[in-house]
Amino acid sequence: MPQITVDHSAPLDRRGFALALHPLVVKTVDTTLDACKTRFREAAETVVGDGTTEDALVHVEIALLAGRADELKARLSQAVLDLLPEFLTTPENVRLSVEVRDLEPSYRKR
Repeated sequence: MPQITVDHSAPLDRRGFALALHPLVVKTVDTTLDACKTRFREAAETVVGDGTTEDALVHVEIALLAGRADELKARLSQAVLDLLPEFLTTPENVRLSVEVRDLEPSYRKR
């Protein structure tokens, strides 16, 4: 925990983003740096709206242990949304989104 997944079709400095994101998550949700785990999934094909644009996408999902207030999750979402453009190679025509959610009660780690 936190489990972070980044789906993207936009050119993204993945390592740089993760190395900036992890301390931000630690500071915002009071966790440890070594608890942050990020994986990236490049989307081979995306379609936005009616498909007439070439907009790229970046969606960040952060899953946390349950119990954090919705206000804190919203604050983290906004901070991540503000951080993302710094790590886009070409920030034009990129749709950005962030979701912070609770992990399911079945979550286990080793």
